[in-house]
Amino acid sequence: MKKSVLWLVAMLLVLSMFLAACSGGANEEPAEEKPEETTGEETTEEEATDEPVAGGVATYAFTQPFKGVLDFAFYEGQDDSLALSFMSEALLATGDDLLPEANVATWEFNEDQTQLTFKIQPGVKWHDGDELKAEDMEFAWYVIADKDYPGTRFTNVSMIKGAQAYKDGTADKIEGITVVDDYTITVTVEEAVVNLLDNIWTYPMHKDHYAGIAVADMIDSPQVRQNPMGFGPFKVKNIVPGEMIEFERFDDYWQGPALLDGVVYKVIDPALASGLLESGEVDIMEAPSDQYPDIKELPNLNLFEEPSLGYSYIGFDFGRYDAEAGKVVSDNPKFQDKALRHAMAHALDRQGILDGFSNGLGQLLNVPLPSVSWAKIPDDQINSYEYDPAKAKEILAEAGYVDKDGDGFVEDPKGEKFTVNFDAMSSTSTAEPRAQYILQNWKDVGIDARLNGGALKDFNLFYDSIDADDPTFETFNGAWGLATDPDPSGIWLSTDKWNMMRWANEKSDELIKAGVKFPEDTSKDVLEHRKEIYYEWQKLVNDELPSIFMFQPLDVYAANKRLQNVDANAFTVQKDVHLWWIKE
Repeated sequence: MKKSVLWLVAMLLVLSMFLAACSGGANEEPAEEKPEETTGEETTEEEATDEPVAGGVATYAFTQPFKGVLDFAFYEGQDDSLALSFMSEALLATGDDLLPEANVATWEFNEDQTQLTFKIQPGVKWHDGDELKAEDMEFAWYVIADKDYPGTRFTNVSMIKGAQAYKDGTADKIEGITVVDDYTITVTVEEAVVNLLDNIWTYPMHKDHYAGIAVADMIDSPQVRQNPMGFGPFKVKNIVPGEMIEFERFDDYWQGPALLDGVVYKVIDPALASGLLESGEVDIMEAPSDQYPDIKELPNLNLFEEPSLGYSYIGFDFGRYDAEAGKVVSDNPKFQDKALRHAMAHALDRQGILDGFSNGLGQLLNVPLPSVSWAKIPDDQINSYEYDPAKAKEILAEAGYVDKDGDGFVEDPKGEKFTVNFDAMSSTSTAEPRAQYILQNWKDVGIDARLNGGALKDFNLFYDSIDADDPTFETFNGAWGLATDPDPSGIWLSTDKWNMMRWANEKSDELIKAGVKFPEDTSKDVLEHRKEIYYEWQKLVNDELPSIFMFQPLDVYAANKRLQNVDANAFTVQKDVHLWWIKE
């Protein structure tokens, strides 16, 4: 333990000198007290009387190249979703309370909750001037249920009656979809589920925009990559792939023209974030945690701090995804021993990692649900996997992982050399020292852990390698931004393509499916019913530990004070972007 602490101190000393060089000044230690949150609502009397002024362009920065998959049906990461949020919307929105609310459509259920009807507001226009119609929502469901659909959203339409049959090719239409008229569409589901409104896909696709394009070809088509279509407040003006997207105001936006003339979505070097925010070259972005001490002192910024609806983790590779069978196959023997996974968790100084490399912006987590979720199990009911190298060594020895050749590293129970590859993203200036500290933690308990390929990977290569089941990926430091409903399907079922660990567990699948069903006892409170199931599921995952849950971040958004009407919640700072305006 002493060796790891000294190693961490050394790494932080090197890191502090690096940050000082980047910022042009000393790297101050974070204050012990939580910085006062500035929400933009605490204005002076003079500011409070200011009227919004139209005009100007705001720059939103991100620190990784974006893929440029600009349709919600196909995108995979935050890099593209941030851009999409300026140009695309769904039938429904999500409120600060994490509950669905009407956007361009209202909804109603039938009595037994098996039929859902959307009524679309007339006059909502796509960016090409065509009107949003019910057939555009129908088209999106058909695309996602198509056998050649390359994306990951089938979970969000699989509940529709006949969707699976259509996907399997045993039906030529989806039985449960009925277009009533131009603005009304009804969907019938296989069985009533409690979270249908949260889970069903509600992003329409402009049917005419994709005319003549096969579903398999859509993701790489000009209609997605070069001339994307939405009905949000801004439309695409220019795209520099992987570097920048220029948006201009869409004057026929259904809530009225946006106040800004446009928005520039721009990729920047994360090491330069503080300087670009200070100079005003960047107006708004999620502040890199490693630069928080400098950014919070900048007088030209408002900061918005929100506990994240997400978490970071270190995943174990259990196998592969069988696309033909539509499920994960956990056939990698390396991490099948639960004791090994437990030992590797106890070996990690997670609090030290959080404090040392993220300025303490977050809280430790031991399950895949953050504190902002109503379904999060209390910590006293689960294993906390406290940092305990001695316990880690003990667990390893009991499981047969012992050093037999005296080189300081354990062999596996068969007496064969045991190494562990580790992968992480090159996201911030602390990414490299953080990865090295994790490796050192594991080495301290006798695990020969190595950085896969000797280097970190950029965002796209990292997730592309996981998607492709790269056999050199064994453990990996990833992160999830979650949906507002705690239903884990989409990333935890054995049939989910986004089950990154390729972990298949029958009991887990059973509990996940049970968690969205109404209680058999109709007098029982639905929320309490679901809590009981999700508590049981979290206990299972906490014990099986298919990944080491690291922490729930505290998201910090920085916005130039000239940019008005900015607000944030647990999942976004891009609220009502049509109301943003610039005060000169």
